[in-house]
Amino acid sequence: MIRHLSACLLSAAILMLSLSIPALALDPGEMFDNPAQEARARDIGRQLRCLKCRNQSIFDSNAGIAKDLRVVVRERMIEGDSDSEILAYVSERFGDYVLLKPRMAAHTYALWSAPLVLLGLGSFFLIMYLRGRPLTARAQVLSDEDRARAQHLLDGEGSQ
Repeated sequence: MIRHLSACLLSAAILMLSLSIPALALDPGEMFDNPAQEARARDIGRQLRCLKCRNQSIFDSNAGIAKDLRVVVRERMIEGDSDSEILAYVSERFGDYVLLKPRMAAHTYALWSAPLVLLGLGSFFLIMYLRGRPLTARAQVLSDEDRARAQHLLDGEGSQ
């Protein structure tokens, strides 16, 4: 029984370890031999969004379009383009959506300013709400009749 339990635990551990190994998106054939060039290609690629996976960079994705974009980045590097020229080249063909960090431009002002505007509006409405509330409970003035009735109840005369 103990052997069976330990065999099951060992199998489960091996299975969990095999599932936790990350999938490598890069094919060894598409990598540069020069470590400095490879590091530069990865830095550029981490700024580009995989169009299929949406929130992964092209170096974190193993989708076909991501592989194609990695090849484009490497081809542009071989042609001697700078990092900004490569990003501009890819952005011209796929739009600003392909950039994981959108540029500050006239058509993206709303995107960049939206968090500040929403924070400002939220603060404004919170202040207006808090101003409208009374700070303390207002004391209600009792009439003479209400006072007499309350005193009557407190004296115990009305509890019968």
